[in-house]
Amino acid sequence: MIRAVTVTEPAVAGLHPLDNPAWASLTGPHAHLAEGTPDVWRYPPDVAPFVALPSVPGPQTWHDLAGLAGPGQVVALSGAPGLVDELPVGWEVTTTGAGVQLVATDALLGAPDEEAVRLGAADVPEMLGLVARTRPGPFRSRTHELGAYLGIRRGGRLVAMAGERLHPPGWTEISAVCTDEAYRRQGLAARLVRAVAHGIRERGETPLLHAAASNERAIRLYQAMGFALRRHTGFFGVRTPGGRG
Repeated sequence: MIRAVTVTEPAVAGLHPLDNPAWASLTGPHAHLAEGTPDVWRYPPDVAPFVALPSVPGPQTWHDLAGLAGPGQVVALSGAPGLVDELPVGWEVTTTGAGVQLVATDALLGAPDEEAVRLGAADVPEMLGLVARTRPGPFRSRTHELGAYLGIRRGGRLVAMAGERLHPPGWTEISAVCTDEAYRRQGLAARLVRAVAHGIRERGETPLLHAAASNERAIRLYQAMGFALRRHTGFFGVRTPGGRG
């Protein structure tokens, strides 16, 4: 059972940035990467597959998304579980998944890690190889441009990684947390999460995480480190009307 912890949040008008973090990122700190229309934004496909919609999408939203993605294309959405309950005619839900959003509390002890190295463009082939072996979630050839990525090498080989992804104002998501199977149960992932969290806090921001609700082992680990469950969310794949892409 995933335990919920009450998190004190700053008072804001309307929705909290974390209620729609992709939208808050693409209309905020990641606006330089945003492609789309005032009603729909996305990252370049080689950066991330995420599309941001208003929290309550209307007919124009779906019209603009279909035009942006093209006919028969699957796009990745996240939001409230009912987000895709009433899609327009011609749209198709291809995948659904339950997720959780966790935020750092004062109990999270971030710290630099002497063994962690900063990863960049030259490391992308190794990063993609590690992601292919461990499947932590979407990671593309330019995902590292979203923020700081740190890795640990053993024998010259990249064996563990974590970095920054979504960036709502005042918050930064820790993502791509993964460890090669041969090097698990050594605490490498936790060390990297703490190191990335340290860098986020040095900027005066708060770390957050998303995880599949079914991944209870990882969620328990994050909670033991000092993250608290903020909300449940949904992850969806939807196919636009038209020919199959």
